[in-house]
Amino acid sequence: MKRYAMILLLVAGQLLSAGAGHGEEPAVRTASGEFAILGGYGITHRGFGATRTQVETVDAILRYGHFLSGELGTGRWFQGRHELLVEVPLHLTLDPRVRTMTGGYLLGSWKFTSLEGLAPYVFAGGGILYNDLGLDTQGTRLNFSYQGGTGLQWFVRPDTALGIEYRYHHVSNAGTAEPNEPLNSSKFLLGVSVYR
Repeated sequence: MKRYAMILLLVAGQLLSAGAGHGEEPAVRTASGEFAILGGYGITHRGFGATRTQVETVDAILRYGHFLSGELGTGRWFQGRHELLVEVPLHLTLDPRVRTMTGGYLLGSWKFTSLEGLAPYVFAGGGILYNDLGLDTQGTRLNFSYQGGTGLQWFVRPDTALGIEYRYHHVSNAGTAEPNEPLNSSKFLLGVSVYR
């Protein structure tokens, strides 16, 4: 584990030493798309809604973002761009047992573009999730997810950003089978994005 942490720190150090400077504008203002990989940790909130089971996950998400607009709005807090995000997640559960969840998400995002070297964003959406958790409290393996959250990207190069993200994540079968315990959780993610 220490070895992987060291490799991650070295890669981050190389990106940081390159710097976002050189007077170039971050690509978030003009790019047509974004490719990203995110990784992190999630945990359910027992007692939130009908969630009773603790589920912990290690998460990996591949993301493609396509900008639907140029810069819109004026002013520091309103200027931004609409982005459509397509994600392929892999949620590896660690507790209560090692299993997987995977599927696809479609999310809408507003990315703020007026802050120098930073791009905060908000997003919401959902998708389909195949759930192989083996829980007696879930009546089917085919589930649905809705989610929403916020993030912040820091440009270390004009076309490359490091990011941190929080998302609320809901999984249930939408009443298609019984029982139907929802999994309401928080996910904390780190990522790298490349704009084209």
